[in-house]
Amino acid sequence: MGKTKRSKPSKMASKTSLEEDIYDAKFAKAKSRNKVRARQDEDEQYVDSSLSRKILSAAREQQRELDESTSGNSVNPKIKTIKLDDGANSDSDNEHEEDEDTFDPNTFYEDIEVTEEDEKAMEMFMSKNPLPRRTLADIIMEKITEKQTELDTHFSDAGSLQIQDLDPRVKSMYEGVRDVLRKYRSGKIPKAFKIIPNLRNWEQILYITDPPSWSAAAMYQGTRIFASNLKDKMAQRFYNLVLLPRIRDDIAEYKRLNFHLYQALKKALYKPGGFMKGILLPLLESGNCTLREAIIVGSVIAKNSIPMLHSSAALLKIAEMDYTGANSIFLRIFLDKRYALPYRVVDSLVFHFLRFERDTRELPVLWHQSFLTFVQRYKADISSEQRDSLLELLKKQTHHSITPEIRRELQNAKCRDSEDAEPKMDFD
Repeated sequence: MGKTKRSKPSKMASKTSLEEDIYDAKFAKAKSRNKVRARQDEDEQYVDSSLSRKILSAAREQQRELDESTSGNSVNPKIKTIKLDDGANSDSDNEHEEDEDTFDPNTFYEDIEVTEEDEKAMEMFMSKNPLPRRTLADIIMEKITEKQTELDTHFSDAGSLQIQDLDPRVKSMYEGVRDVLRKYRSGKIPKAFKIIPNLRNWEQILYITDPPSWSAAAMYQGTRIFASNLKDKMAQRFYNLVLLPRIRDDIAEYKRLNFHLYQALKKALYKPGGFMKGILLPLLESGNCTLREAIIVGSVIAKNSIPMLHSSAALLKIAEMDYTGANSIFLRIFLDKRYALPYRVVDSLVFHFLRFERDTRELPVLWHQSFLTFVQRYKADISSEQRDSLLELLKKQTHHSITPEIRRELQNAKCRDSEDAEPKMDFD
């Protein structure tokens, strides 16, 4: 065995006695923290009075120069950012909010330039007898009139009947909420407004707050609350009677959509069934959906995820309704999402395009674009008979640059019923 090496005694050990060494080995010794405190004291150095005066004077000069430059260029003032909800964490839905402090309102959807030719082309396919637009006020007044007829009351006007049915204190409270929502820009929403979705007569209470007079930010907050707390059918009524009329009026007035209202549309997708039945389908069934409205609402659908079943039902309804130019825009947007559509939906889309075989009107470019998108995405899901019918359709409805692409896609398609079938060649 080798010899064990003896450790050399340290300098500290030579200066202490044996008794102290034994005591230190048995008991833990508290460490000194003087060095750490000394470092902290060195870091915490204060600025003397002369240096602080120099810093303050330099800051004043910089602020004075900034004020002069701002007053000299009043055309482009400094834009303040707005937070939509400072108390979002206290809401019942507890949703994750987007960071909107540095948001540029010119980038949430593409700038739309609609020429007179585009508008005339869309008007050719609009319904000549559009459906009348109904708002929450119209529905409430009809209900009040029906109730007045049933009860045969002695009140002369419907407004007094509504006040009589409600507690005056409740009415005065929600009139105060109405005044708040008219001027609302940011911050917390009144609690009395948040409980409206839980009330049985929520439509009547909501009517008191006068939704058409809400600010755009209040409409966004209202959509958040109602989308989170209402069921699909109730949310559909809110979207159809309150949100949709406001969006159409804003687009018609300013030729673009307010940022807060665009965010409200995105929040409405929290209930996709209510969005389809309360906004999309009524907009198309009205018969007078403009190109600008279709592009703006379609951008919300294109940029957000929607369940396949809701999208399939929407495609089925759009394919069966009377054609307008806006239908082609929404068909193309849904088709570009590349869903695995059921054969029933694919068949309805085929019949939708075949309906135009005997149409003598010159179809817009939007129709040919949606046709091309359908063929590119779902050419493998059509039958060989449907493929042949679509090729015959191309002889009647043509476009100088799009039709050759559609024909090429159909001729190279492998249909669902026969993978080895020879594609039918079509020559004009």
